[in-house]
Amino acid sequence: MAGMPPTLERVVLLAGGVGGARLAHGLQAVLDDGLAVVVNTADDLDRHGLLVSPDHDTVMYTLAGIDNPEWGWGIAGETFANAEMLDRYGEETWFRLGDRDLATHLVRTRRIRAGDRPTDVARDLQRALAVRAQLLPMTDQAVRTEVLTSDGWLEFQDYFVRLHQEPEVLDLRFAGAEDATATPEVLAAFAAAEAIVIGPSNPFVSVQPILAVPGIEAALQTARGDGAPVVAVSGIIGGRAVKGPADRMLRSLGYEVSALGVARQYTGLADVFVLDRVDEALAPGVEALGLRAVVADTLMTDDAARERLAREVLGAAAAARRADRT
Repeated sequence: MAGMPPTLERVVLLAGGVGGARLAHGLQAVLDDGLAVVVNTADDLDRHGLLVSPDHDTVMYTLAGIDNPEWGWGIAGETFANAEMLDRYGEETWFRLGDRDLATHLVRTRRIRAGDRPTDVARDLQRALAVRAQLLPMTDQAVRTEVLTSDGWLEFQDYFVRLHQEPEVLDLRFAGAEDATATPEVLAAFAAAEAIVIGPSNPFVSVQPILAVPGIEAALQTARGDGAPVVAVSGIIGGRAVKGPADRMLRSLGYEVSALGVARQYTGLADVFVLDRVDEALAPGVEALGLRAVVADTLMTDDAARERLAREVLGAAAAARRADRT
């Protein structure tokens, strides 16, 4: 773990989507197996009889170094022969499964139908791809994000993929969350954490579903009370989402569309907030919320930028730990 801040060896990252996956990649480069990623599974769906876990797999492929950087999802060099054949059979193909990606869903579905825990299945998939960090589904139970639009409630992937994120989001709910439980592995990761990071993921549909699982926010707050600072990273730069609908959701749900609007989602939850240099003028507003503002280059354009941001985040966490002890 050369180059790692000496006071931080065990870090938990809350993540979903492309931004969270990229920061996870940078953190893994620094922390190696000292990183545990608690990943959103509320955007999972069933397709053609298979259980698909988009956020988990995006993070897993990114950590394995086989992701498609142009798309932000899927596997590099992917082909879609199976989707073309399904289309000939008259099946819906608005959510296409790549040929290599299909193997992941086949293995996952077979094992879960055989009674294996999703966490155990995820662990074995990651090991097969030589992922060094620990990637943990937020729960072993089914939780599904649903969005309210002018046409009623929609399943998340209907909104996100089929409708290209076009409908205005009026509200959100996480079906099944009240009956779910945090896994022992997730709780153990929080108990061991020296710092917790909230990735530059959509605060509404990537982070909130994780925190909605009973036991997770309590575990985070317990770790925080025991001296593990929480560092949140903005996914909004210059008033726009780097990828995805977070900026539109901020607006439609009644929040300011800016890094400051994101920071407001994490008051009472985070100690430090990292925002991009283009938003430096918002730092005093972030500080007024009771968060320590850290300004950095947050756009992760390549592997070097991912690791650089990871080191900035870890440095901010280490500084917060030192300040808490003085």
